[in-house]
Amino acid sequence: MIDQTRSSKVLLIAGILLIAVNLRPALASVGPLIEDIRESTGLLSSQLGLLTTLPLIAFGVFSTLTPLLTRRFGIGATLVGSMGLLAIGAAMRAIDSLPALYLGTVLLGIAIACGNVLLPTLTKRNFATRSGLVTSLYSSAMGLGAALAAGLSVPLADDYHLGWRGSLAIWAIPATIACVLWLPQLSRLTKAVPSRSFLAAMYHLGRSRLAWSVALFMGLQSLTFYVVLAWLPAVLISRGADASYAGWMLSLSQAMGIFGSLIVPTWAGQYVSQRAFIGCLAGLEIASLVGLLIGSQAWATVWVLLIGFVLGGSFGLALLFIVVRSSSTASATELSGMAQSIGYLIAAVGPSLFGGLFDLRGDWTWAFAFLLMVAAFKLAMGVTAGANQTVD
Repeated sequence: MIDQTRSSKVLLIAGILLIAVNLRPALASVGPLIEDIRESTGLLSSQLGLLTTLPLIAFGVFSTLTPLLTRRFGIGATLVGSMGLLAIGAAMRAIDSLPALYLGTVLLGIAIACGNVLLPTLTKRNFATRSGLVTSLYSSAMGLGAALAAGLSVPLADDYHLGWRGSLAIWAIPATIACVLWLPQLSRLTKAVPSRSFLAAMYHLGRSRLAWSVALFMGLQSLTFYVVLAWLPAVLISRGADASYAGWMLSLSQAMGIFGSLIVPTWAGQYVSQRAFIGCLAGLEIASLVGLLIGSQAWATVWVLLIGFVLGGSFGLALLFIVVRSSSTASATELSGMAQSIGYLIAAVGPSLFGGLFDLRGDWTWAFAFLLMVAAFKLAMGVTAGANQTVD
C-alpha cells in the first residue's frame, strides 16, 4: 500500500504529473515535421502515418499486458522502467536509419502504453474521492506536453539546427529525468495482491457491455486525436499556411486541449452521469470538423481552438470513465488495460487511413467524412459509458 500522509500524496501527485507530461511529446513532435521527414526520406503519406500508427498498435498490444507487469514488478517499478524505455526509444530516432526510426517509435509506444494504463489506477487507488480533479490535472499535463512538443518541433529542427531527427530525439531528455526522479517512489509503492486471475478478469470484462462502451469511446476519441495530431499541419499547409504557422496551430489546439481536459473531467466528476457532457462535446466536434473542411482560412484559428478543446475534454472524460465506472483498484487496472488496448487498436487505423483517403482522392473531403462518421459512433458509445453504473 501507499503511505497516505499529506506529504506523500503531494509527492505522488507530482510524480503522476511528471509521468503524464512525458506521455505525448514523442508523438506530438511528428506532425509539424511531417513534410521535412517526407522530403528527407521520400516516404508516402500512408508510410508517414505509421510514425503515429505504430505507437498506437503498441498501445493496443501492451495495454492489456500492463496488469501482468504490475502483478510481477509493482506499479512503481513498471513506471520507472517505462520512462527508461521511452528515453531509449526517443533517442533511437536520432540515428540516420529508417529501421531505427520505426523501431524507436515502437519502443516509445510500448513505454507510453504502461503510463497510459497506470495513471487511472493510481487515481482510483489513492484519490477515489477526488477522481475528477486528479484526472483533470494529469490529463492536462499530458496536453501540456503535447502542446510544447508541437510548438517547439520546427524551431528545434530549424532555428537550433537539430534537424528533424534531433528534434524528435530531444524528448529522451525529460523522459530520463522522469525515470530518475521516480526512483524514490519505489519505496512507497508495493505490489498489490490480485483478487482474481488475469484471464478471469479479461473474460469478465469481455462480457460487459459497459466495459466495451468505455473501450470504444476511448478508441474513437483517440482515433480523432491522433489523426489531428498527425495531419492538422498538413491540412493547413495545403490551404496555404507555412510549416511554422501550421506547427503553432497544432500547438494551439493542444494548448486548448489542456483547458478541455482540465475543465470537463473536473466538472463531469461532480455528477453521477456524464451523458449531457457527451452530447455537448459531440455537437462541438462535428461543428469544428465541418469548419476545418469547408471553412475559410480566416476562420481556421476558431476551428483549431474548438477541436482542441473538444478532444482534450473527450480524452479527460475517457480517463474519468475508467475510474468512476470501476468499483475497485484492481478493476480499474483491468478496465484501464482493456479499454486502452482495444481503444488504441481502433485508433491505430486512423492516421494511416486518413492519409490514405487523401492520397486516393487528392483532397480532404473523404478523410473528413470519415471523421464525422467516427464522431457519430463515438456519441452512441459515450451515452452508454456516461450512464451511472459500474462494471462490477
